[in-house]
Amino acid sequence: MKVWMIGAVLLVASTGGGLAQDIAAGEKSYAKCRACHDIGPNAKNKVGPELNGLDGRKAGTLEGYNFTPANKDSGITWTAESFDNYIRNPAAAIPKTRMAFIGISNAAERTNLWAYLAQFDAGGNIKK
Repeated sequence: MKVWMIGAVLLVASTGGGLAQDIAAGEKSYAKCRACHDIGPNAKNKVGPELNGLDGRKAGTLEGYNFTPANKDSGITWTAESFDNYIRNPAAAIPKTRMAFIGISNAAERTNLWAYLAQFDAGGNIKK
């Protein structure tokens, strides 16, 4: 086996472990969100909307939740980049939002939180 092939195999193997670590760290970070947001198979809207199927969803569009006009008119579609910008400082990203969360300043924590949230489909199941 060529040296470059061994390196490629090791890189692929190590990437999977890193992703699992990111998701595990994101799940811990989600504890900050849990009081207001649900996620998973039995998720319900609370003070904030449930977060299933967040990846690719347009802000302010989850059926059954009463969003502010600011959220509905934000033009945001949730992606890693838009979430990172938003969760850093929600009030600055969407002025007049009801979300009273100060934000997450640590970039790695924001990335890990997104990895955790983005794994759930609209039904609350982990994507395969």
